[in-house]
Amino acid sequence: MKLIIVESPTKARTLERFLGKDYQVLATMGHIRDLPKSKLGVDIDNNFEPQYEIVAGQKKTISKIKSAVAKADKVFLATDPDREGEAIAHHVLAVIDEKKNNSRINRITFHEITKSAILSALKNYGQINEDLVEAQVARRVLDRLVGYKLSPVLWKKIRRGLSAGRVQSVAVRLIVQREGEIEKFKTCQYWRIWADFSKGKEVLRAELVSKKGKKYQVREKKSLFAGEYTSTKTTIDNLDLAKKIIDDLGPSFLVDKVSKKISSRHPYPPFTTSTMQQSAYRVLNFSSRRTMRAAQKLYEEGLITYHRTDSVSLAKEAVDKARAVIADKFGREFVPDKPNFYKTKTRVAQEAHEAIRPTDFKKTKVKVNRDSDRLYQLIWQRALSSQASNAKTESVTAKISSGDYQFLARGRRLIFAGFTKILKFKQNDETLPDLSVGDELSLKNINPEESETNPPPRYSEASLIAALEKEAIGRPSTYAPIISTILGRHYV
Repeated sequence: MKLIIVESPTKARTLERFLGKDYQVLATMGHIRDLPKSKLGVDIDNNFEPQYEIVAGQKKTISKIKSAVAKADKVFLATDPDREGEAIAHHVLAVIDEKKNNSRINRITFHEITKSAILSALKNYGQINEDLVEAQVARRVLDRLVGYKLSPVLWKKIRRGLSAGRVQSVAVRLIVQREGEIEKFKTCQYWRIWADFSKGKEVLRAELVSKKGKKYQVREKKSLFAGEYTSTKTTIDNLDLAKKIIDDLGPSFLVDKVSKKISSRHPYPPFTTSTMQQSAYRVLNFSSRRTMRAAQKLYEEGLITYHRTDSVSLAKEAVDKARAVIADKFGREFVPDKPNFYKTKTRVAQEAHEAIRPTDFKKTKVKVNRDSDRLYQLIWQRALSSQASNAKTESVTAKISSGDYQFLARGRRLIFAGFTKILKFKQNDETLPDLSVGDELSLKNINPEESETNPPPRYSEASLIAALEKEAIGRPSTYAPIISTILGRHYV
């Protein structure tokens, strides 16, 4: 009998389904050793040595695992393929092989829970990556030092129940700084002048954009604590000026220039942990914690690849399968001549795994639970569309002159859906009448519209995650608990 040790019961059941009676699969139910909750648990004077103890309630699990290890011919530690998973494997090994001389115990990793991936991992087993373990220990110790040293200060100065953290406090700082920037922002009014013209029975809408070539619209770029913010306004800063401009317009309105341009829009890369959380927030209204919980379930059921990743790359085999599914479901014209490749832009990307994708592109829907099913659809669409053809749009601009003044009308229509067909994007075409240079248009209506500049927006969960990633603060896999803590402590 061969024994495989994983973290969760769901993952264990999925592996047992693939491997059959020759294998026993047991779950650790998470960490079996950790730093104590009641004290610092770090020996600062002894090179910051962590002082681990058995997690409460895990003695029975450990006893069961030890008993199974004693009977097994071979033991495989199959915890998740990241720092946290490596640390769990390390602690399991420390508990079941105290003398560190058991050659029957090996480490296997796989990035998707499929039969082929598991069988390949069993053939290519190795040992625990101690560098990854040390990385996890360093993060854990730093988190403990910051949290356990600073949180009591908050209890003393403000009230009990609050917390500080290595990443959590920096995230709160971003939110506080943004609030200050919003309060300091000076809103100003401005006017835009819109006109409705007709050519025969067709009507088009155009905006006044310049006088004698000088543009009315101006952009103001401001440096923020995190990033930049650009606000747009016009130099028409009062209603009297807007009315004066309208009165100054000539009696005729002539088409001065018509420009047509075909633009190509490239597909989005497949999801990383961060972009999955951001999209799920915007599209499904999922919190980051809810997203990660749904993704964890999909991974453990063998439906998606490992969901803690900052890579946007897909394996060649996955790319080939995606292209085949696109051709079959949507047509050959939706498959580009060459595969699409993407480069990770994150400053601290580790790229140990593939991007998040379905393990089987042919599976368009799943039945797990409502949240996981909806998230799967999002992942399937994003990963599949990343290998589809570009979308093509025709843009038309028409310049309309009246004396010294110039209006601009814009039209746009989708001429080839490309990847947007898979994403089910709905683009509302805004077409212009068939215009030629020299055409005279009839003015139907003209009005000044008041508007005002807006301050930088407050962070949403999605935009906060994007800011944290851009500033290389924390890891995408930790964003969900960080944001959950910030909300739970009522810091925002």
